[in-house]
Amino acid sequence: MGRYGAGVNTDTVRWGIIGVGNVTEVKSGPGFQQATGSQLVAVMRRDGAKAADYARRHGVPRWYDDAEALIHDAEVDAVYIATPPDSHRDYAVRVLAAGKPVYVEKPMARTTAECEDMLAAAEQAGLPLFVAYYRRAMPRFATVKQLLDDGAIGQVQAVSVRAAKPAVIDDGADAPWRVRPEISGGGHFVDLASHTLDLLDHLLGPIARVSGYATRFAGPTAAEDTVAGAFQFESGVLGTGLWSYHTAEERDEVRILGSAGSVQPSSFGEEPIRLTTADGEQQIAAPYPATVQLPLIQTVVDELTGRGRCPSTAESAIRTARVVDALLAEYRASHGLRLS
Repeated sequence: MGRYGAGVNTDTVRWGIIGVGNVTEVKSGPGFQQATGSQLVAVMRRDGAKAADYARRHGVPRWYDDAEALIHDAEVDAVYIATPPDSHRDYAVRVLAAGKPVYVEKPMARTTAECEDMLAAAEQAGLPLFVAYYRRAMPRFATVKQLLDDGAIGQVQAVSVRAAKPAVIDDGADAPWRVRPEISGGGHFVDLASHTLDLLDHLLGPIARVSGYATRFAGPTAAEDTVAGAFQFESGVLGTGLWSYHTAEERDEVRILGSAGSVQPSSFGEEPIRLTTADGEQQIAAPYPATVQLPLIQTVVDELTGRGRCPSTAESAIRTARVVDALLAEYRASHGLRLS
């Protein structure tokens, strides 16, 4: 049997998905069918017709419109939770209590407090809890990490992040869930910037200190659209970030500065990585995989079957949640946003 008891077979992990929305169509869902030692055997969505349609289109044997039925399906070994963040804690706790490992979408939950509840449930159950910060396993960013580890830019000293997106955020109850803090935890910053902050944790180590400001220029809704922050990593590396999701400009820039050069990947684009040293600028091709979560899903399967380790855990994801919460603390307080 697998490392985590009778629920996981040594050779194959049989997966169920709770919440088969857009993210599961291309980015993640197929990865559970493509990974070695993995099968997708059941899916659930509250709208049974949509669950059935997903199962038919993706060749999944069973579908449910009730989460409890999937959670207690004896042929489901582990569960991927792909619902909006406001239900992550509830579903994760229920799956772990049923004795099954969890892979949950990012952000791990709306707040650090919710994440800590999930980790406590995993520890009580003696089971792993993985989080879909999939950049940690993508070849593109493995290349960046190798450059840093090899000293290609000398001693790393600083990092700057600049992100801008001309997003128009609709007001009211009809707004997308990603910009409704009661569901997502915030706005596009929580949804998108958390990817970059988690990646920096992976590349440069944990952030030890953080401060920042958030505001909203787009109108009267509750979600922040502009955030500025400064942080220091445990290693001493300094960082700054500016994220704006209501501008005319579109930008996606991460620049890591060292004593002998710099490396500049983007968080979301597929353009080459730019490495600048005394020898000049080199462009390193680094496209995304067709199924972007597949490399991370493979590490999850490998850990569950005793063949490897996953780099994106509840513990690492909680560090990212703490940074997000710190940057938004004053804004949430001033707008009366109490999410837990």
